Amino acid sequence: MWNKNFVALAIPLLLGACASMAPSYERPEGAAPANWPTGAAYAPTAGAVDQQTTAADLPWRSFILDERLRKVVELALVNSRDLRKTLANIESARAQYGIQRAAQWPTVNAGVSGSRSRSLTSTSSGSDNTSAQSQSYSAELSLSSYEVDLFGRVRSLTDAELQTYLATEEGGRATRISLIAETASAWLTLAADRSQLALAQSTQESAQRAMALTQRRLQAGVTSRVDVRQAETVYQQARSDVASSTTAVAQDRNALELLVGSPVADALLADALPVAEQWFADVPAGLSSAVLLQRPDVLQAEHQLKSANANVGAARAKFFPKLSLTASAGVASAALSSLFSGGATIWTLAPTLSLPIFDGGSNRANLAYSEAQKSLYVSTYELTVQTAFKEVANALARRGTMQEQLAAQTDLVAAAADSYRLANARYTKGVDTYLNALDAQRTLYSAEQNLVSTRQTALDNQVTLYRVLGGGLADSDTASAMHIEAARP
Repeated sequence: MWNKNFVALAIPLLLGACASMAPSYERPEGAAPANWPTGAAYAPTAGAVDQQTTAADLPWRSFILDERLRKVVELALVNSRDLRKTLANIESARAQYGIQRAAQWPTVNAGVSGSRSRSLTSTSSGSDNTSAQSQSYSAELSLSSYEVDLFGRVRSLTDAELQTYLATEEGGRATRISLIAETASAWLTLAADRSQLALAQSTQESAQRAMALTQRRLQAGVTSRVDVRQAETVYQQARSDVASSTTAVAQDRNALELLVGSPVADALLADALPVAEQWFADVPAGLSSAVLLQRPDVLQAEHQLKSANANVGAARAKFFPKLSLTASAGVASAALSSLFSGGATIWTLAPTLSLPIFDGGSNRANLAYSEAQKSLYVSTYELTVQTAFKEVANALARRGTMQEQLAAQTDLVAAAADSYRLANARYTKGVDTYLNALDAQRTLYSAEQNLVSTRQTALDNQVTLYRVLGGGLADSDTASAMHIEAARP
C-alpha cells in the first residue's frame, strides 16, 4: 500500500533529470604565447630548465632548503589571520552551494494530524436542535511547491554555485602560495637589512680608525685638518646608515611577525644573507606556458567564467514554462487506534504550470545581463592569463642574467677592496693624498651595499619564480582535491 502511495512523490524525481540550457563551455584560447620568451635576457638558465616537471610538482618544503625558514613558514600557515579569513570564505561558499544543491530535490515532510469537533445537527422536521461529535486522524508524507526542473533552471543555478565555490577554493590556494612567498620575502628582507647593518657598523669602525690616524698625523704636522674632516665624512655617513639600518631591522621584524601571526624566535632568523649557501632549490619552468593554466588564480578566473556560463542557462530557462508540484500521500482514520492498521488511503496531487506572458522585459534583461557577465569573465580570464605570463616572463628574464650580475658585483667588491687597501697604504706612507684613499673607501662601501642588495634580489627572484609558476601546492593538494570532489554532485 505504501509503495503505491509513493508513486506520486517519485514522479518529480524522474522528471527533474533534465539537461541544462547553458551554452557549451569552451576555454578561451590564445590569450598568451604558447612558449616562454627567448633572447639574451633569458639565457642561459631559461633554456636549460627541466621540461618534465613544473614548480607545482615541487612541494614548498622541498623548495625551501633552510630549516629556520621552513619553521617560520609553518608558523605562518597555522597562525595567519589572512589565511583564516580565506578559509572562512571557502566554508561559506561551500555552504551556499549546499543550499542551492538542495533545491534540486523535493523537500519531503512527514506529519500526523488529528481533529475533533462538535457540530449542530437538526431533525428532518427542523423542530429539534442537537449536536454531534466527529473526529479524524491522518498520517501523511508531503512535498510543497517543488519545481520540476524541466528546462534545467535549478540545475544551472546549482552549477553556478558549484563553480563559485570551486573558484573560492582556488582563491584559497592562491592565498596560501602568496603567504608562503610573502613570508619568505619578508624573512629575506630582514636578513638583508641585518647584513646592511653589519656592513654599516664595520664601515663605521673602519672610518673611526681612519679618523684617529689622520688626527695623529695632524698632531704630528704631517697632514692638514682637511684630511681629518674628509675622514669624518665616511664615519658620519656610516653612523647614519647604522641608525637607519637599525630602524629597518626592527620594522622588518614587525612586518614578518604580522605575516606570521605570532612572535618569531631569534633562533629562527638569519643574521645575514648567505654568500655560498643555497637557501632555495632550483625552480623548473619548462618551455611551454601551458603550466599557467594550473595556476590557482587562473583556475579561479576560469571557475568564475564557468559560473557565469551556467547563469546564462538559468536565464534562458526562465523564458519557458515552470512546473511546480504539491503532493501528499498517507492514511486517514476516524480513530487514532486504527490509523496505521485499518486506515483508508488518501492522496493529493496538485501540479501548477505557469508560462511567462508579460514581465515588462525582465527576463530579456536578465538574459542580457547574464551574457554580459559572461563576456566580462572571459576578459577577466584572458587578462589573468596574460598577467601570469608577464610575471613568469619577467622572473625568467631576471633569472637569466642574475648570475652574471652577481659575479660582476662580487668582482667589483674584490677590486674595490684591493684598491682601497693600496690607496690607504700609499697615504699611510705619505706618497699619496688622503682624497684618493677616501674615494676608494667610499667606492668599496657602495659596492658592498650593492652586493647585499643584489644577493637579496637573486633570492627574492627565486621565491617570485616559484610563486608565479604555481609552486607550493603539492603539500595540500590531496586534501583540497578530496574536499572539492566531495562537493561535486
